Amino acid sequence: MSAGSTWTEQDGALERTFVFADFKEAFAFMVRVAEVAERQGHHPDWRNSYNTVTIRLRTHDAGGAITDKDHRLATTIDRLHQ
Repeated sequence: MSAGSTWTEQDGALERTFVFADFKEAFAFMVRVAEVAERQGHHPDWRNSYNTVTIRLRTHDAGGAITDKDHRLATTIDRLHQ
């Protein structure tokens, strides 16, 4: 995980909330994350409300456990957010 990350473990998943200036910026971030997630073959659970995106990561094919795949995607998402 990258230094300064605000990912937390909540109910068996890594979770982080990102806040943007507006909906357009939040949605653009989601598109960037979706492209990376597709390449990694690891897809987040997420929700979006106007300028806020909350992402939850856990590995479904590992019984919903947090795995290295989750940590790798979280680190990549952090880089996309910078």
